[in-house]
Amino acid sequence: METRSQRIFLKPVIASILVVSSVFSHLSQAQDRPLIEPDVEPVVIKEALIDSENFEIGGFFGTINIEDFESSLLYGVRLAYHLSEDVFFEANYGFADAGETSAEQLGQVQILTNDARDYTFYNVNVAYNILPGQAYFARRYAFNTNFYLILGLGATEFADDNRLTINYGAGYQVLLNDVFAWHLSARQHMYKIDLLGEEKNAINTELSTGISIFF
Repeated sequence: METRSQRIFLKPVIASILVVSSVFSHLSQAQDRPLIEPDVEPVVIKEALIDSENFEIGGFFGTINIEDFESSLLYGVRLAYHLSEDVFFEANYGFADAGETSAEQLGQVQILTNDARDYTFYNVNVAYNILPGQAYFARRYAFNTNFYLILGLGATEFADDNRLTINYGAGYQVLLNDVFAWHLSARQHMYKIDLLGEEKNAINTELSTGISIFF
């Protein structure tokens, strides 16, 4: 009876020893095998970021459609202050020369003198980044981007008069590196005018682009 009990007890012990021995044997063989490493080189992505700079200054150029006076070349300067990652304030000062009306072109009637065709505007705006993202170039470069909406108030000096102006629109910003940014903007400038008769709302469309510097 005692011998039989010893056999019953020894069987699970022997089985456990065999299992442990088999595991160590497999581990030893796995260590002896050569390690296969994938032949993949990591891609270093250089990401443009704004460090701690809150101010942005730059220039812009483009075209502006002056209602009743054709489209004209536009250029100006821009200053912005970034309150947060989403909100920034912006001030613009722009210049253009108004063209001729259809009456001036067909009837040879001069409505404005050359000096009165000077078109300048200035405004102060608030903008909100609604769609931050990234743009990639050549698989190695990642540029942070922002699509923003903008709204502001200012004035337009045109035809020897100063007119209260509301401007609104949208813009697209690409951070080229820690210092430089590229902007693409589309805006509407709206003011009241009675130069050709009855007073009406003039809506001038601006399309512009430019480079700015953070400091």
